[in-house]
Amino acid sequence: MQTDIKEAGPFERILTIRLEGDELETAKSKAARKLSKSMKIKGFRPGKAPRAMVERMVGETTLRNEAIDEALPDLVGPAIEEAELEPATTPRVEDIREADGGGVDVDIKVTLWPLLDAVPDFTGRTVEIEAPAVTDDEVDDQIDRLRNQYAELEDVDRAADEGDFVMINITASVNGEAIPEATAEDLLYEVGSASFIPGLDDLLGSASAGEIREGPGTLPPGFGQDEPRQADLRVLVKGVRAKRLPEVTDEWVSDVSEFDTVAELTDRIETNLKVMKLSGADTAFRGKLVEELGDELAIEVPAALVDAEVEASLHNIAHTLDQQGLDFANYLRIVGQDEKQFLDEAKERAVRTLKTRILLDSVAAIEGIELADEELDDAIAGMAADINQDAAALKTSLETSGRVQVLAGDILRRKALDRIAEAAVAVDDEGQHIDLRPPEVADDIDGSADSSEDEPEAEED
Repeated sequence: MQTDIKEAGPFERILTIRLEGDELETAKSKAARKLSKSMKIKGFRPGKAPRAMVERMVGETTLRNEAIDEALPDLVGPAIEEAELEPATTPRVEDIREADGGGVDVDIKVTLWPLLDAVPDFTGRTVEIEAPAVTDDEVDDQIDRLRNQYAELEDVDRAADEGDFVMINITASVNGEAIPEATAEDLLYEVGSASFIPGLDDLLGSASAGEIREGPGTLPPGFGQDEPRQADLRVLVKGVRAKRLPEVTDEWVSDVSEFDTVAELTDRIETNLKVMKLSGADTAFRGKLVEELGDELAIEVPAALVDAEVEASLHNIAHTLDQQGLDFANYLRIVGQDEKQFLDEAKERAVRTLKTRILLDSVAAIEGIELADEELDDAIAGMAADINQDAAALKTSLETSGRVQVLAGDILRRKALDRIAEAAVAVDDEGQHIDLRPPEVADDIDGSADSSEDEPEAEED
C-alpha cells in the first residue's frame, strides 16, 4: 500500500491510497467468497463457488467495487494514523481510478477540526444588552405570592370569580354512562386553576351556591381510558369561598419568615430578584458576545462538518417525534415549513453552532487554557450525583465510550467563554457599563423569587 497526502482546503486533506495489483486481486478473492455466501449457485454450497463463476454472475465492475469496499476499512485507519491526521468527521471516498500495474488509487477526503491562529479581538469589546432592573410591581408580586400561601378561606354570599374556591359535587358521563374516576363529592376547587377536568372552569364562572351547572368537558388520559375523550359534566355548587389575604405587617413577617420587619423581607426579595435578573442578563450578554465574534470569524466551515451537525440534529428531532407519535411530514405541517425551508434553517443553525465551537476551541488554544485532572473529576462527580451513580463507575463508562473527551471539550469551552466574558464589557443602550456580578445572597426564605404559589389551607365541609 502506498499513500500520498495533499491539501484540499484549510481544514481538509486528500489522502490517496494505492492498492497494488496483487492487493486488489487478494481483495477480489475475499469479496467473491463473501458474495457467494448469499448466492444460490447450482452445484456449490454457499461460500464455495469459484471466484470466476461469482464474477460472471455479478459482473467485473461489481466485484471490483466490492473488493475495494472490502479492503479500504483495513487500510484507511493506518494510513490516517501514519499521516498524523485527526479526522473531525468520518472520512469519505472522493474518487477511485485505475493505477499503473493493475491496481487502483482511492482518494479519501479527511476533514479536520478547525483551529484558528487568531480570533476577533474581544478585550474591551462592548456588547449592548437590556439593563436588568427590578420593579416595585415585581417585588409586590412576590410578597403577594407569600401572602397567598398563608391566605384563609371565608364563605361569601356572591357568585364565584376566578381565584375563588367552590365546594362542589361533580359527575361526568360518556354516552349516558357515569365515569367513576371523574365523580367527586365535597371537592374544594379553585376557579380558573385548570387543575381537574378541562371544561370545568367554563362551567363554574359566575356560579353561585345552590346552582347546578351542566356542559361539555374533556376527560384526560387516566379517567377510565388511555386517550382523551369528550364527556358531559354536571356540577352542583354547594358554596363559594374567597381568599382572605393576611395584612403585611412586621408581626406577620416575623411569624412566617426569618425576618423581623417588612423592610427586611422586601430587601431580601428585591435582592433575590436582582440575582435572578443579573443571571439572565449575563446569559444574554455571553450569547450575544459569542454570536458577534462568530459572525466575524474569517472561516468557511467545511461542508462535511455542517452535514454531520445537520444529520445529528435531524436524528435528535426524529427521535423526539417518534416518542411523541409524530412523523416528519406531520411535523413540517405543524411548524408551517416545507422540507427545503427546514433544511436551510437547520444548516444555518449548524454553521452558527460550529462557529461557536471553533471560536471557543481556538480561544482555549491561543490563551493556553487547560483542563486539570481534578476539574474533570469534579465534573464527573457532579454528573454522578445528579443521576445517583458511583463516580468511579461513571468515569469508567465515559472513558470506555469515548464520551470523556466530549465532556472535557465542553468544560474547556466553558472556560474559554469565561475568559472572553471577563475581557468584554456589557453596556446599556446609553453605553453605560452594566455590572453583572451578583450581590451576596444568604439562604432563601419563604416567598423568595423562586417560591411557588400554593393552595391555601382550608378544612373541607
